[in-house]
Amino acid sequence: MTTLFLHDERTLWHGGGQYAGLFPVGDLVQPLVGGLPENPETKRRLVNLMRVTGLMDELAERSAPPLTHEDLLRVHPASYLDAFKAKSDDGGGELGMRTPFLPGGYEIAALSAGLVADGLTAVLRGEAGNAYALSRPPGHHCLPDWPNGFCLMANVALAVERARAHGLCHRVAIVDWDVHHGNGTEAIYLSDPDTLAVSLHQENNYPVDTGGFDVRGEGKGEGANLNLPLPPGTGHAGYLAAWDRLVRPALDRFRPDVLVIACGFDAAVVDPLGRMLATAETFDALTRRAMGAAADLCGGRLLLAHEGGYSEAYVPFCGYAAIAALAGSGTAAPDPFAAVFAQRQPGPEMARFVESRIDAMAAALP
Repeated sequence: MTTLFLHDERTLWHGGGQYAGLFPVGDLVQPLVGGLPENPETKRRLVNLMRVTGLMDELAERSAPPLTHEDLLRVHPASYLDAFKAKSDDGGGELGMRTPFLPGGYEIAALSAGLVADGLTAVLRGEAGNAYALSRPPGHHCLPDWPNGFCLMANVALAVERARAHGLCHRVAIVDWDVHHGNGTEAIYLSDPDTLAVSLHQENNYPVDTGGFDVRGEGKGEGANLNLPLPPGTGHAGYLAAWDRLVRPALDRFRPDVLVIACGFDAAVVDPLGRMLATAETFDALTRRAMGAAADLCGGRLLLAHEGGYSEAYVPFCGYAAIAALAGSGTAAPDPFAAVFAQRQPGPEMARFVESRIDAMAAALP
């Protein structure tokens, strides 16, 4: 069955104003071309790469309607939505931390969430074998009432709750391999026994005060939250070991109706906001592992929703690898950095250290 690819040019019109990297312009901080690291070019170049190689021709390509106010209220309180809409209509601004937006930012965020929700609905209804939503702005850091880390609406949670409201699923597993902790997803589902939230992230990156391995859920949700903080420099082999020894066993125990991946590419070697040494090959292998888990556990139902990834040169190759794997495509966009990035992988001592961290976490789980 065809892979569905959802995107919309209008999401690339979201902007952050005058920033230099992560710093608002002021005093001695001068603006940079592109402003915030979360800029449209990583996504636009990914789409272009898919077109010139012919991969896009193998996919079902479309946009989707924005989520309605009723849809958004399933996760976000009216007070937050009203404040966001008012500031958006008044010329833009910022409501949380590192979440600036321009006029129309509210509508673009609702459209981004709509792409994810439409992809999940299509997979659950059997209209697509699997799906990839090129959502922007991203969503995994957004709490119900406080946006942060470039995330203005909780895209994945909004998609899940709309699907549940329509009776399309019950038990949902969300695996987040963005380099940053999925603190928004965790906050939304910390007490929910029917949502397994797994976050593979660089330890003490962002947010620095969340993402600890000891946070396993609360109340009825105890055991349904799994944080896997990995050391900087984990590398390709370390990510696959973490999936095989930690993520896949958790999925096997949980037995979801559908698997959703919060798919960031900022664990890649040259990403400015991460230090994890993953490669395009890593994302190909992780995607294939996610497909295998979905095939074994939930009838192949799988959605990847785009989160972070800030290297304009390398994100297109990482995204291509994941989407080509989803589609089972024979088209190729060879990674031009593969040879040198293979040489930058962890040496034997670091590899043993990473393995020991993974083994220690596995031993501590029930």
